Amino acid sequence: MDAKINFDGKDYSFPVVKGTEDEYAIDISKLRSSTEGLITLDRGFKNTGSCESAITFLDGEKGILRYRGYAIENLAENATFLEVAYLLIFGELPTETELDSFHADIKKESHVDEEMKKILDGFPKSAHPMGVVSSLTSALIAFNPSSVNVDSKEDMYQAIVKLLAKFPVICAWALRKSKGQPFDYGDNKLSYVDNVLKMMFKKPNEDYEVDPVVSSALNKLLILHADHEQNCSTSTVRIVGSSHAGLFASISAGVSALWGPLHGGANQAVIDMLEGIKEDGGDTKKYMAKAKDKDDPFRLMGFGHRVYKNFDPRAKIIKKSADEVLGNLGVQDPVLDIAKGLEKEALEDDYFVKRKLYPNVDFYSGIIYRALDIPTNMFTVMFALGRLPGWIAQWREMRLMKEPIGRPRQVYTGETHREMKPIEKR
Repeated sequence: MDAKINFDGKDYSFPVVKGTEDEYAIDISKLRSSTEGLITLDRGFKNTGSCESAITFLDGEKGILRYRGYAIENLAENATFLEVAYLLIFGELPTETELDSFHADIKKESHVDEEMKKILDGFPKSAHPMGVVSSLTSALIAFNPSSVNVDSKEDMYQAIVKLLAKFPVICAWALRKSKGQPFDYGDNKLSYVDNVLKMMFKKPNEDYEVDPVVSSALNKLLILHADHEQNCSTSTVRIVGSSHAGLFASISAGVSALWGPLHGGANQAVIDMLEGIKEDGGDTKKYMAKAKDKDDPFRLMGFGHRVYKNFDPRAKIIKKSADEVLGNLGVQDPVLDIAKGLEKEALEDDYFVKRKLYPNVDFYSGIIYRALDIPTNMFTVMFALGRLPGWIAQWREMRLMKEPIGRPRQVYTGETHREMKPIEKR
Protein backbone atom coordinates (compact mmCIF):
# COMPACT_ATOMS: atom_id res chain seq x y z
CA MET A 1 0.00 0.00 0.00
CA ASP A 2 1.36 3.40 -1.02
CA ALA A 3 0.30 7.02 -0.59
CA LYS A 4 0.73 9.39 -3.51
CA ILE A 5 1.69 13.06 -3.48
CA ASN A 6 1.37 15.25 -6.55
CA PHE A 7 3.66 18.28 -6.55
CA ASP A 8 4.61 20.56 -9.41
CA GLY A 9 3.07 18.23 -11.95
CA LYS A 10 4.91 15.13 -10.73
CA ASP A 11 3.58 12.12 -8.78
CA TYR A 12 5.52 10.62 -5.92
CA SER A 13 4.72 7.39 -4.03
CA PHE A 14 5.53 6.70 -0.39
CA PRO A 15 5.00 3.46 1.53
CA VAL A 16 2.35 3.20 4.23
CA VAL A 17 3.39 1.56 7.49
CA LYS A 18 0.82 -0.35 9.56
CA GLY A 19 1.19 -0.79 13.32
CA THR A 20 0.03 -3.81 15.31
CA GLU A 21 -3.06 -1.89 16.51
CA ASP A 22 -4.08 -0.98 12.93
CA GLU A 23 -2.56 2.48 12.99
CA TYR A 24 -1.38 3.75 9.60
CA ALA A 25 1.47 6.13 8.84
CA ILE A 26 2.89 7.48 5.59
CA ASP A 27 6.65 6.89 5.57
CA ILE A 28 8.09 10.17 4.26
CA SER A 29 11.68 9.47 5.26
CA LYS A 30 12.70 9.80 1.58
CA LEU A 31 10.44 12.73 0.75
CA ARG A 32 13.20 15.33 0.67
CA SER A 33 15.62 13.29 -1.41
CA SER A 34 13.05 11.99 -3.91
CA THR A 35 11.42 15.39 -4.48
CA GLU A 36 14.68 17.34 -4.46
CA GLY A 37 14.01 19.38 -1.35
CA LEU A 38 10.30 19.14 -0.43
CA ILE A 39 9.60 18.71 3.30
CA THR A 40 6.49 18.67 5.48
CA LEU A 41 5.55 21.41 7.94
CA ASP A 42 3.96 20.08 11.13
CA ARG A 43 4.09 22.56 14.01
CA GLY A 44 4.48 20.75 17.30
CA PHE A 45 4.86 17.42 15.43
CA LYS A 46 1.21 16.62 16.18
CA ASN A 47 0.80 14.61 12.97
CA THR A 48 4.34 13.28 12.73
CA GLY A 49 5.46 9.88 13.94
CA SER A 50 9.07 10.29 15.03
CA CYS A 51 9.70 6.59 15.58
CA GLU A 52 8.30 3.07 15.69
CA SER A 53 7.93 1.89 19.28
CA ALA A 54 6.78 -1.31 20.99
CA ILE A 55 6.40 0.21 24.47
CA THR A 56 3.10 2.07 24.89
CA PHE A 57 -0.17 2.08 22.96
CA LEU A 58 -2.55 5.00 23.40
CA ASP A 59 -5.94 5.53 21.76
CA GLY A 60 -7.27 8.90 22.84
CA GLU A 61 -10.67 8.49 21.16
CA LYS A 62 -11.41 5.21 22.93
CA GLY A 63 -9.66 6.06 26.21
CA ILE A 64 -7.17 3.18 25.96
CA LEU A 65 -3.70 3.08 27.51
CA ARG A 66 -1.58 -0.08 27.47
CA TYR A 67 2.00 -0.81 28.48
CA ARG A 68 3.54 -3.57 26.34
CA GLY A 69 -0.01 -4.82 25.63
CA TYR A 70 -1.22 -4.81 29.24
CA ALA A 71 -4.20 -2.57 30.09
CA ILE A 72 -3.32 0.24 32.50
CA GLU A 73 -6.34 -0.69 34.62
CA ASN A 74 -5.02 -4.21 35.17
CA LEU A 75 -1.48 -3.09 35.96
CA ALA A 76 -2.54 -0.36 38.38
CA GLU A 77 -4.75 -2.77 40.30
CA ASN A 78 -2.46 -5.80 40.42
CA ALA A 79 1.20 -4.81 39.87
CA THR A 80 3.86 -2.99 41.82
CA PHE A 81 5.62 0.01 40.35
CA LEU A 82 8.88 -1.96 40.12
CA GLU A 83 7.12 -4.74 38.16
CA VAL A 84 5.81 -2.13 35.72
CA ALA A 85 9.27 -0.56 35.45
CA TYR A 86 10.72 -3.96 34.54
CA LEU A 87 7.91 -4.52 32.02
CA LEU A 88 8.42 -1.18 30.29
CA ILE A 89 12.20 -1.46 30.12
CA PHE A 90 12.67 -5.14 29.28
CA GLY A 91 9.41 -5.97 27.53
CA GLU A 92 7.90 -8.62 29.81
CA LEU A 93 6.54 -8.82 33.34
CA PRO A 94 9.22 -10.30 35.61
CA THR A 95 9.05 -13.66 37.33
CA GLU A 96 9.34 -13.57 41.11
CA THR A 97 13.03 -14.49 40.84
CA GLU A 98 13.70 -11.81 38.22
CA LEU A 99 11.92 -9.17 40.28
CA ASP A 100 13.80 -10.07 43.46
CA SER A 101 17.11 -9.97 41.61
CA PHE A 102 16.21 -6.64 39.97
CA HIS A 103 15.28 -5.08 43.30
CA ALA A 104 18.40 -6.46 44.98
CA ASP A 105 20.60 -4.94 42.25
CA ILE A 106 18.86 -1.58 42.65
CA LYS A 107 19.41 -1.64 46.41
CA LYS A 108 23.15 -2.24 45.87
CA GLU A 109 23.38 0.98 43.84
CA SER A 110 21.22 3.21 46.05
CA HIS A 111 24.18 5.06 47.56
CA VAL A 112 24.74 8.52 46.08
CA ASP A 113 28.30 9.85 46.31
CA GLU A 114 28.68 12.09 49.36
CA GLU A 115 30.24 14.80 47.21
CA MET A 116 26.84 15.22 45.54
CA LYS A 117 25.75 16.82 48.80
CA LYS A 118 28.24 19.62 48.16
CA ILE A 119 26.44 20.38 44.91
CA LEU A 120 23.14 20.31 46.75
CA ASP A 121 24.53 22.68 49.38
CA GLY A 122 25.13 25.21 46.63
CA PHE A 123 21.40 25.59 46.01
CA PRO A 124 19.40 28.00 48.16
CA LYS A 125 16.66 26.48 50.27
CA SER A 126 14.15 28.29 48.05
CA ALA A 127 15.39 26.59 44.85
CA HIS A 128 12.65 24.85 42.87
CA PRO A 129 12.97 21.07 43.42
CA MET A 130 12.74 20.38 39.68
CA GLY A 131 15.79 22.54 39.04
CA VAL A 132 17.61 20.67 41.79
CA VAL A 133 16.61 17.24 40.44
CA SER A 134 17.54 18.12 36.85
CA SER A 135 20.94 19.44 37.95
CA LEU A 136 21.74 16.50 40.22
CA THR A 137 20.68 13.98 37.57
CA SER A 138 23.07 15.61 35.13
CA ALA A 139 25.75 15.75 37.83
CA LEU A 140 25.57 11.96 38.21
CA ILE A 141 27.54 11.82 34.95
CA ALA A 142 30.58 13.22 36.76
CA PHE A 143 30.47 10.32 39.23
CA ASN A 144 29.76 7.72 36.52
CA PRO A 145 31.87 9.06 33.63
CA SER A 146 32.14 5.96 31.48
CA SER A 147 29.75 5.96 28.52
CA VAL A 148 27.22 3.18 28.21
CA ASN A 149 28.19 0.49 25.75
CA VAL A 150 24.77 -0.18 24.23
CA ASP A 151 26.06 -3.37 22.60
CA SER A 152 26.73 -4.81 26.06
CA LYS A 153 23.68 -6.13 27.94
CA GLU A 154 25.64 -5.88 31.19
CA ASP A 155 26.61 -2.24 30.65
CA MET A 156 23.07 -1.31 29.72
CA TYR A 157 21.65 -3.15 32.70
CA GLN A 158 24.07 -1.54 35.15
CA ALA A 159 23.30 1.97 33.86
CA ILE A 160 19.56 1.32 34.20
CA VAL A 161 19.89 -0.10 37.72
CA LYS A 162 22.07 2.80 38.86
CA LEU A 163 19.57 5.39 37.66
CA LEU A 164 16.56 3.60 39.16
CA ALA A 165 18.48 3.38 42.44
CA LYS A 166 19.82 6.93 42.67
CA PHE A 167 16.98 8.97 41.16
CA PRO A 168 14.56 8.45 44.10
CA VAL A 169 17.32 9.50 46.51
CA ILE A 170 17.87 12.71 44.55
CA CYS A 171 14.12 13.41 44.50
CA ALA A 172 13.85 12.88 48.26
CA TRP A 173 16.88 15.08 48.88
CA ALA A 174 15.28 17.89 46.86
CA LEU A 175 12.26 17.77 49.17
CA ARG A 176 14.31 17.57 52.36
CA LYS A 177 16.52 20.44 51.18
CA SER A 178 13.46 22.67 50.81
CA LYS A 179 12.33 21.69 54.32
CA GLY A 180 15.76 22.13 55.90
CA GLN A 181 15.86 18.48 56.95
CA PRO A 182 18.86 16.10 56.98
CA PHE A 183 19.19 13.80 53.98
CA ASP A 184 18.03 10.22 54.33
CA TYR A 185 19.00 7.08 52.41
CA GLY A 186 15.94 5.11 53.39
CA ASP A 187 15.82 1.44 54.28
CA ASN A 188 16.67 -1.45 51.96
CA LYS A 189 14.27 -3.69 53.89
CA LEU A 190 11.37 -1.77 52.38
CA SER A 191 9.76 -2.04 48.96
CA TYR A 192 10.79 0.46 46.29
CA VAL A 193 7.73 2.70 46.80
CA ASP A 194 7.74 2.45 50.60
CA ASN A 195 11.41 3.37 50.63
CA VAL A 196 10.61 6.49 48.62
CA LEU A 197 8.03 7.48 51.23
CA LYS A 198 10.47 6.91 54.08
CA MET A 199 13.26 8.90 52.40
CA MET A 200 10.86 11.79 51.86
CA PHE A 201 8.95 11.91 55.12
CA LYS A 202 11.00 10.40 57.95
CA LYS A 203 11.58 13.05 60.59
CA PRO A 204 14.83 13.19 62.59
CA ASN A 205 14.71 11.18 65.81
CA GLU A 206 11.37 9.60 64.91
CA ASP A 207 10.48 6.20 63.50
CA TYR A 208 8.55 6.19 60.24
CA GLU A 209 5.67 3.81 59.68
CA VAL A 210 4.39 3.44 56.12
CA ASP A 211 0.62 3.92 55.83
CA PRO A 212 -0.66 1.16 53.48
CA VAL A 213 -3.32 3.49 52.03
CA VAL A 214 -0.66 6.09 51.19
CA SER A 215 1.66 3.42 49.79
CA SER A 216 -1.08 1.98 47.59
CA ALA A 217 -2.07 5.41 46.27
CA LEU A 218 1.53 6.36 45.46
CA ASN A 219 2.15 2.98 43.81
CA LYS A 220 -0.84 3.57 41.51
CA LEU A 221 0.14 7.17 40.76
CA LEU A 222 3.66 6.17 39.76
CA ILE A 223 2.34 3.37 37.53
CA LEU A 224 -0.15 5.70 35.84
CA HIS A 225 2.62 8.18 35.05
CA ALA A 226 5.23 5.60 34.01
CA ASP A 227 4.91 6.16 30.25
CA HIS A 228 2.63 7.98 27.84
CA GLU A 229 3.91 7.45 24.31
CA GLN A 230 5.83 10.23 22.51
CA ASN A 231 5.02 13.21 24.73
CA CYS A 232 7.23 16.29 25.09
CA SER A 233 9.66 14.94 27.71
CA THR A 234 9.85 11.43 26.24
CA SER A 235 10.58 12.67 22.74
CA THR A 236 13.19 14.97 24.33
CA VAL A 237 14.89 11.98 25.96
CA ARG A 238 14.93 10.14 22.63
CA ILE A 239 16.25 13.06 20.58
CA VAL A 240 18.98 13.87 23.13
CA GLY A 241 19.91 10.19 23.29
CA SER A 242 20.03 10.03 19.49
CA SER A 243 23.23 12.10 19.64
CA HIS A 244 24.62 9.19 21.71
CA ALA A 245 24.47 11.29 24.87
CA GLY A 246 24.55 9.06 27.95
CA LEU A 247 21.52 7.83 29.88
CA PHE A 248 21.92 10.31 32.77
CA ALA A 249 22.27 13.29 30.42
CA SER A 250 19.26 12.20 28.37
CA ILE A 251 17.08 11.74 31.45
CA SER A 252 18.20 15.11 32.82
CA ALA A 253 16.94 16.69 29.59
CA GLY A 254 13.64 14.87 30.06
CA VAL A 255 13.30 16.27 33.58
CA SER A 256 13.77 19.80 32.24
CA ALA A 257 11.18 19.25 29.50
CA LEU A 258 8.70 17.86 32.05
CA TRP A 259 9.04 20.98 34.19
CA GLY A 260 6.86 23.13 31.93
CA PRO A 261 3.31 23.99 33.08
CA LEU A 262 1.86 22.59 29.85
CA HIS A 263 3.39 19.19 30.62
CA GLY A 264 4.39 17.87 34.03
CA GLY A 265 3.57 21.11 35.80
CA ALA A 266 -0.15 20.68 35.09
CA ASN A 267 -0.92 19.08 38.47
CA GLN A 268 0.79 22.00 40.23
CA ALA A 269 -1.34 24.36 38.13
CA VAL A 270 -4.46 22.57 39.46
CA ILE A 271 -3.60 23.37 43.07
CA ASP A 272 -2.61 26.94 42.17
CA MET A 273 -6.05 27.34 40.58
CA LEU A 274 -7.80 25.89 43.63
CA GLU A 275 -5.85 28.22 45.91
CA GLY A 276 -6.98 31.15 43.78
CA ILE A 277 -10.63 30.08 44.00
CA LYS A 278 -10.30 29.73 47.77
CA GLU A 279 -8.86 33.23 48.11
CA ASP A 280 -11.81 34.56 46.11
CA GLY A 281 -14.37 33.02 48.45
CA GLY A 282 -14.50 29.42 47.27
CA ASP A 283 -17.64 29.72 45.11
CA THR A 284 -17.34 26.75 42.72
CA LYS A 285 -20.50 27.59 40.78
CA LYS A 286 -19.08 31.05 40.01
CA TYR A 287 -15.91 29.54 38.57
CA MET A 288 -17.74 26.89 36.58
CA ALA A 289 -19.71 29.72 34.97
CA LYS A 290 -16.46 31.57 34.27
CA ALA A 291 -15.01 28.43 32.66
CA LYS A 292 -17.99 28.26 30.28
CA ASP A 293 -17.71 31.92 29.32
CA LYS A 294 -15.57 32.18 26.17
CA ASP A 295 -14.83 35.82 26.90
CA ASP A 296 -13.54 35.10 30.40
CA PRO A 297 -9.75 34.51 30.65
CA PHE A 298 -10.22 31.94 33.44
CA ARG A 299 -9.32 28.38 32.46
CA LEU A 300 -10.31 25.31 34.42
CA MET A 301 -7.11 23.35 35.04
CA GLY A 302 -7.16 19.56 35.33
CA PHE A 303 -10.19 18.98 33.10
CA GLY A 304 -10.09 17.42 29.63
CA HIS A 305 -6.94 16.22 27.88
CA ARG A 306 -5.30 17.07 24.56
CA VAL A 307 -4.91 13.37 23.69
CA TYR A 308 -7.91 11.71 25.37
CA LYS A 309 -11.15 12.76 23.68
CA ASN A 310 -13.08 10.68 26.19
CA PHE A 311 -12.48 10.07 29.90
CA ASP A 312 -8.80 9.81 30.80
CA PRO A 313 -8.47 6.10 31.75
CA ARG A 314 -5.86 6.99 34.35
CA ALA A 315 -8.29 9.39 36.02
CA LYS A 316 -10.88 6.63 36.50
CA ILE A 317 -8.31 4.60 38.44
CA ILE A 318 -6.85 7.37 40.55
CA LYS A 319 -10.23 8.91 41.45
CA LYS A 320 -10.89 5.86 43.62
CA SER A 321 -7.49 6.24 45.31
CA ALA A 322 -8.14 9.94 45.90
CA ASP A 323 -11.42 9.11 47.64
CA GLU A 324 -9.68 6.46 49.76
CA VAL A 325 -6.81 8.75 50.75
CA LEU A 326 -9.09 11.63 51.74
CA GLY A 327 -11.40 9.28 53.63
CA ASN A 328 -8.75 7.25 55.46
CA LEU A 329 -6.49 10.15 56.35
CA GLY A 330 -9.39 12.32 57.50
CA VAL A 331 -7.89 15.34 55.77
CA GLN A 332 -9.64 18.63 56.49
CA ASP A 333 -8.59 21.11 53.83
CA PRO A 334 -10.81 23.80 52.27
CA VAL A 335 -8.78 23.66 49.05
CA LEU A 336 -9.55 19.96 48.65
CA ASP A 337 -13.21 20.64 49.47
CA ILE A 338 -13.23 23.08 46.53
CA ALA A 339 -11.70 20.39 44.33
CA LYS A 340 -14.45 17.94 45.23
CA GLY A 341 -17.01 20.64 44.53
CA LEU A 342 -15.60 21.33 41.07
CA GLU A 343 -15.50 17.61 40.34
CA LYS A 344 -19.17 17.19 41.27
CA GLU A 345 -20.20 20.21 39.21
CA ALA A 346 -18.28 19.04 36.12
CA LEU A 347 -19.59 15.48 36.23
CA GLU A 348 -23.20 16.74 36.39
CA ASP A 349 -23.06 19.83 34.15
CA ASP A 350 -24.31 19.24 30.58
CA TYR A 351 -21.77 21.73 29.19
CA PHE A 352 -18.85 19.66 30.48
CA VAL A 353 -20.44 16.25 29.94
CA LYS A 354 -21.28 16.96 26.27
CA ARG A 355 -17.74 18.21 25.64
CA LYS A 356 -16.27 15.32 27.65
CA LEU A 357 -14.35 17.74 29.84
CA TYR A 358 -13.89 15.28 32.69
CA PRO A 359 -11.35 15.57 35.50
CA ASN A 360 -8.03 14.15 34.28
CA VAL A 361 -5.12 12.45 36.03
CA ASP A 362 -3.49 15.80 36.85
CA PHE A 363 -6.60 16.87 38.77
CA TYR A 364 -6.66 13.79 40.99
CA SER A 365 -2.88 13.47 41.39
CA GLY A 366 -2.76 17.07 42.62
CA ILE A 367 -5.47 16.27 45.18
CA ILE A 368 -3.62 13.19 46.44
CA TYR A 369 -0.23 14.88 46.68
CA ARG A 370 -1.84 17.77 48.56
CA ALA A 371 -3.50 15.31 50.96
CA LEU A 372 -0.14 13.56 51.53
CA ASP A 373 1.39 16.88 52.56
CA ILE A 374 3.70 16.97 49.56
CA PRO A 375 4.53 20.62 48.75
CA THR A 376 3.06 21.92 45.50
CA ASN A 377 6.48 22.57 43.96
CA MET A 378 7.29 18.86 44.45
CA PHE A 379 4.36 17.63 42.37
CA THR A 380 6.33 17.62 39.12
CA VAL A 381 9.22 15.84 40.82
CA MET A 382 6.79 13.05 41.75
CA PHE A 383 5.67 12.97 38.11
CA ALA A 384 9.33 12.63 37.05
CA LEU A 385 9.84 9.78 39.51
CA GLY A 386 6.91 7.93 37.97
CA ARG A 387 7.96 8.68 34.39
CA LEU A 388 11.55 7.49 34.95
CA PRO A 389 10.99 3.86 33.78
CA GLY A 390 9.29 5.08 30.61
CA TRP A 391 12.13 7.45 29.82
CA ILE A 392 14.66 4.66 30.38
CA ALA A 393 12.64 2.24 28.23
CA GLN A 394 12.34 4.76 25.40
CA TRP A 395 16.06 5.63 25.55
CA ARG A 396 17.02 1.95 25.55
CA GLU A 397 14.70 1.15 22.65
CA MET A 398 16.00 4.10 20.62
CA ARG A 399 19.64 3.10 21.14
CA LEU A 400 19.08 -0.60 20.44
CA MET A 401 17.22 0.26 17.23
CA LYS A 402 20.24 2.40 16.26
CA GLU A 403 18.02 5.33 15.32
CA PRO A 404 19.77 8.19 13.49
CA ILE A 405 20.43 11.48 15.22
CA GLY A 406 17.31 13.64 15.40
CA ARG A 407 17.46 16.54 12.98
CA PRO A 408 14.12 18.31 12.26
CA ARG A 409 13.90 20.58 9.22
CA GLN A 410 12.42 24.05 8.95
CA VAL A 411 10.77 26.41 6.49
CA TYR A 412 12.91 29.56 6.46
CA THR A 413 10.87 32.80 6.63
CA GLY A 414 13.64 35.36 7.24
CA GLU A 415 15.35 37.93 5.00
CA THR A 416 16.66 36.88 1.61
CA HIS A 417 20.30 37.58 0.66
CA ARG A 418 21.46 41.13 1.39
CA GLU A 419 24.81 42.91 1.41
CA MET A 420 26.46 43.94 4.66
CA LYS A 421 27.12 47.66 5.04
CA PRO A 422 30.07 49.08 6.95
CA ILE A 423 29.11 50.15 10.45
CA GLU A 424 29.40 53.89 9.63
CA LYS A 425 26.79 53.54 6.86
CA ARG A 426 24.12 51.64 8.82
